[in-house]
Amino acid sequence: MTGAHKIESAADSSHWTWAQRVRGVVGACAGNLVEWFDFYVYSFTAIYFAAAFFPSGDQISQLLSTAAVFAVGFFMRPLGGWIFGRIADRKGRRHAMMLSVSLMCGGSLILSLLPTYATIGIAAPILLVLIRMLQGLSVGAEYGTGATYLSEVGNKGRRGFLGSFQYVTLIGGQLLAILVITILQQFLSPDEMRAWGWRIPFALGAVGGLVVFVLRRTMQETATRASMERKEAGSVAALWRGHKRAVIVITLFTCGGSLYFYTFTTYMQKLLALSGGMSVPTVSLIMTTCLLCFVLMQPLMGLLCDRLGTKTHMLIFTGLAATVSVPLLFALEAASTPLSAFLLVMLGMTINAFYTAIAGLVKADMFPIEVRALGVGLPYAVGNALFGGTAEYVALAFKQANMDEMFFFYVAGISAMAFIASLCMPNLKKHGYLDGDGKVEANTPPFRRAK
Repeated sequence: MTGAHKIESAADSSHWTWAQRVRGVVGACAGNLVEWFDFYVYSFTAIYFAAAFFPSGDQISQLLSTAAVFAVGFFMRPLGGWIFGRIADRKGRRHAMMLSVSLMCGGSLILSLLPTYATIGIAAPILLVLIRMLQGLSVGAEYGTGATYLSEVGNKGRRGFLGSFQYVTLIGGQLLAILVITILQQFLSPDEMRAWGWRIPFALGAVGGLVVFVLRRTMQETATRASMERKEAGSVAALWRGHKRAVIVITLFTCGGSLYFYTFTTYMQKLLALSGGMSVPTVSLIMTTCLLCFVLMQPLMGLLCDRLGTKTHMLIFTGLAATVSVPLLFALEAASTPLSAFLLVMLGMTINAFYTAIAGLVKADMFPIEVRALGVGLPYAVGNALFGGTAEYVALAFKQANMDEMFFFYVAGISAMAFIASLCMPNLKKHGYLDGDGKVEANTPPFRRAK
């Protein structure tokens, strides 16, 4: 690819004022916050509404049914990454982000009003599955378009810092969901939560989505008219034909990064409770505190990336994840005090922050503007569905077979694959599409061509 792509990619926002950049970041991140709030509220309220939609069987079978519906959302993400990546590259990032938040908002509104099995019978769980499928599409859309937009809103030397706010709001949505549920639990009895209280968070999510939709209408567009009118814009065939090495590298990044992320967030609660023998309230306090600290790390790591570069960050993350995961998870399994558990989890999350803060930027910088949203969203959604969405299931399957430690080596092995991908990626400061010469493919081993 020629340097023309680089000029076009950066020029569209190069003249923006700082206020315009801030509005763009707020609009993108507010939507991300609402999307993830809506997505995680489902898992936190499932214990209250499971019986209302899956009345037969014991509580465990009911929760398994709701967990299966939750997993459906993960496997809809690749489709969402493809559909909305194409829309973002052909119609604009702002257009795609408005559609994605509308989908999540509408799904939450319907969930808040959805009749139970006792009212409409088998239609209730069927509608629940369909709604979660739509919301899975929305989340698959949000990551790719949001990461692309934030990378393009940033200017040279500040892209890492601004891009880091994607994970600030991703984790923030999870924490906000926990906070809302905790507040409701203080004012409503368990019976009231089961009867109607679980609907309140979904209604709040719908209102939040409407507010974000209005915010996003005022956002500046970063894609250029010329890029959207190109024949190859948003084309999977063009993406693979011209950027297959970037697609492979990013898929491997996502496999390692997603598996590691979900290991130290969602699965960690089970590890500490089941293997460490800690009480559920203690584990919840540890993990909530760790997540708060993790959120605060993101902008700091983004600033560090602006100095060190994305390749260095990826080498640090994948190298440490591959070598430290096994001893760190063994230590967590044996942790006997809340303080030791907190420090060990924070060590794991600090390693992870080298990746999460720049996860969107490193992907966006490897594609030209006409296939960037698709190139970011589709490989991410595939890797995330295969290794992120299945992390807890694989870990629990190993545990059920009394082979807990095999999961630790599984995490290290996938991280090692991501480390190899990090070695293969070019120096994006020099060869990336955002601020470099756009010669990513020519400088990506093992198929290196002349520079």
